[in-house]
Amino acid sequence: MDEKKFIVWLGRIASVIAVLMYISYIAQIYNNLHGHYAAPLQPFVAGINCTLWSIYAYFKTNRDWPVFWVSFPGIFFSFATFLTCFPW
Repeated sequence: MDEKKFIVWLGRIASVIAVLMYISYIAQIYNNLHGHYAAPLQPFVAGINCTLWSIYAYFKTNRDWPVFWVSFPGIFFSFATFLTCFPW
């Protein structure tokens, strides 16, 4: 496999893993809603990180769509996790 194909496949695999990382917050959201609260700092920082990466990828001269679409779901999942970390 040449270097260009390797990088393309590496990017695809990393993108899928990144999306799965944020989808994995669903289990923590479920636990939070059922009274098993987690620490809020990590999902809050992840939400800020995803927001910044999405803004960067969207507004750079040549939009970086893979970075945008990988980070975008993390905004919602991480902030949802953060908000459910507190007993309202």
